[in-house]
Amino acid sequence: MSDQLTQRILGELEALVLIDPHTHINPHAAASTTLADIMGYHYYTELAHSAGLPKEQIEEPGLDPKEKVGRIVTRLDALENTTQVSWLLEICQAFFGFDDISITADNWEALYDTAAAKMAEPDWEQQVLSQSKLEKVFLTNDFDDPLTGFDTSLYIPCLRTDDLVFHLTKVETRERLEKATSTSVTNAASLRSAIGSLFEHFTKNGARACAISLPPDFSPRKIEESTVEPVLASVLRGDTLSATDADTLSCFVFWSLAEFCAEYSLPFDLMIGVNRRVYEDGVFQGQDLFDKRTSLILYRQLFNAFPQVTFPVSVLGQTSNQELVSYAWIFPNVVTNGHWWYSNIPTFIEQDCRSRLQAVPKTKQVGYYSDMYKLEFALPKFGMYRRILAKVLAEDFVMNLGWSEERAVELGKLNLRGNVETIFKV
Repeated sequence: MSDQLTQRILGELEALVLIDPHTHINPHAAASTTLADIMGYHYYTELAHSAGLPKEQIEEPGLDPKEKVGRIVTRLDALENTTQVSWLLEICQAFFGFDDISITADNWEALYDTAAAKMAEPDWEQQVLSQSKLEKVFLTNDFDDPLTGFDTSLYIPCLRTDDLVFHLTKVETRERLEKATSTSVTNAASLRSAIGSLFEHFTKNGARACAISLPPDFSPRKIEESTVEPVLASVLRGDTLSATDADTLSCFVFWSLAEFCAEYSLPFDLMIGVNRRVYEDGVFQGQDLFDKRTSLILYRQLFNAFPQVTFPVSVLGQTSNQELVSYAWIFPNVVTNGHWWYSNIPTFIEQDCRSRLQAVPKTKQVGYYSDMYKLEFALPKFGMYRRILAKVLAEDFVMNLGWSEERAVELGKLNLRGNVETIFKV
């Protein structure tokens, strides 16, 4: 009974056309051109490295794409148990007609060539979007992105602000800001004016969110212009800031971003808790981990100060999810957002999904985002989440609470798409 019920609910969820609210897609090259674009995803390079493939073989300068795939394939046997390899197989089966149970030394070259031929078709990008049932895809745009040369009704801009908050002490960051805004940053007022120009540019080009990735010890607070003025003057002189002064500048910029989110009615996506370069010898994008000391209590001043701003929050650890559920339970402006990075495997997703559906208002949950770099990953990632969601809806709501299937399906649709439409106004 449970399996049949789950499959019926899953069928309804699989028919739903989706909006992906957070990706790293390059809209100028959204789909892959070779299997190396797929297997070069950091999940595979970091897992292959973890399983013994030397970093130098993965990141050799000028490495031919086919040779790179061949090297990673040598470690796939050790990785066949992982969720990430199940994504890879699902991509190959769905898009390239691959029908073997694993990718091996005997079959990978034929698969590579078949994939390359398929990806060379002129409408490949649209094929992937259609087969993945994707209507819109949110981007992660550098603050100085001109936002030209792509369809912003399909690829939705999002203002990513990490560099502004944490790297404004770098000359190149300030030069990028001045060039993008035609504003000479000489003091706190001109810095705020430049940030405001970014919001005007992004919202005019269809942006629907502002976003930032945050370290576990960051504690945002309001900083007055008079307080940051001497710090900014030191930066402009080229002085090296103390940790305290650097934090003061970061907080001033961050708080300004929140103020402009309020002014321009943009949600502010907070991805909280990543510690950078924990594994210093890791492969590209395979160096960062989460820190269980992260606590949302550091954001209480922010959440209280901006009741008019919606904060979709992503966290990395299991204990952080329980805290996030509690904050979304209490704060009207805090929204649970996806299953980020190290939490993006079925066992964690299921527990997190259950707790959110059982405790958080149903209109305040963004069920999933792909976080993908290439379009082909939407299909297996959302497929994974749909299967888990269908199971939770069947067991927790229909079987345990006596909900009708129709009512459970409507909750699933709200979780998968409806809330994305209302929270991000798309």
